[in-house]
Amino acid sequence: MKLSELKEFDGADYLKDEKTIRHHVAAAFEEGDPRLIQAALGNVAKARGMTALARDSGVKREALYRALSESGNAEFATIMKVVRALGLHLTIPKTIRKRA
Repeated sequence: MKLSELKEFDGADYLKDEKTIRHHVAAAFEEGDPRLIQAALGNVAKARGMTALARDSGVKREALYRALSESGNAEFATIMKVVRALGLHLTIPKTIRKRA
C-alpha cells in the first residue's frame, strides 16, 4: 500500500457514543494542555456535527472550525459555549490534591 492511499486519521471517527465522548474530553482536561482540550472538543464537534453545534452554541460554524482547529486560539468564552452546547459540564472536585 502506498502512503498516498492511507486515510488521514480523524479522531472524530471513533467517537460513536456518549461514554466514549465523555472519556475523550475528560482525558484531555486531565492532561491540562489547552491545545489537547481544544482538539478533543473539535473531535466531538465533528463527530456530532459542526452545523448543529453552531446552532446550539450561538457561534458561527466557520468560527467554530477556526477556534477548534489545531492552529486555532479559541477564547475561553467560546470554549464554554461549546462545552455547554455539547451537554458537557466542567466541575471542580470538592477536595483539591496538593501538587508534588
